[in-house]
Amino acid sequence: MIDDQPQEDLNQDRRQFFRVDDSVSLSYQEIPEASLKKKLEHQQKDLDYGFTIMSSLGVITQEMAGVLRKIEVESPDIARYLKSLDSKVDLLGRAFLAWTTELADQPVSAVNLSASGIAFDSPTPVTVGVVLELKLLLPSFTGLIVYAEVIACKKMDEAPSGDRLYQTRVQFIHLRENDRDVLIRHVLKRQSQMLRKRREQAEGTAESGLSQDLD
Repeated sequence: MIDDQPQEDLNQDRRQFFRVDDSVSLSYQEIPEASLKKKLEHQQKDLDYGFTIMSSLGVITQEMAGVLRKIEVESPDIARYLKSLDSKVDLLGRAFLAWTTELADQPVSAVNLSASGIAFDSPTPVTVGVVLELKLLLPSFTGLIVYAEVIACKKMDEAPSGDRLYQTRVQFIHLRENDRDVLIRHVLKRQSQMLRKRREQAEGTAESGLSQDLD
């Protein structure tokens, strides 16, 4: 049978399942089924714009990228001016987010992240099958609100501090398309950084070995 799904969609699907180890600030709360519909309406209307402001600004910047590239060719000075304005807006957005969310002051957590789900350590067990409202603050200071179903929760070995932690894995079930694009770009960027770091370490090891051989 011939698969009629466009190649662009296939690439998008693959990118959703790229997973990277990362560090983000997050908080979560269980959402009763009776409250989920209202929460989703709230999300679609972007009524939490204070927390998601950087995500919204990022989408606008992405939409402007093609036009800006054309301006760079025709009017480099105007392009530099527009980039400076974008940087100013970005700084204002970060300041506003830091002022309006408690997550900005919280320590980051080690997570395993993709555009389709996330795994993180929780201090208490979470029931498999429940829906969580997750607030994620990415290293870029981009805030995302997603709704996810818990698909696994496993008690881990006791931490050095004596705390008991539970490895919790969730699958995103309600995520705005713009926010999914933000996540995909973030995961791909993080993956690229990790690959570059490994390559540099490998090159450094090879150069060190060569130097020792010459000695």
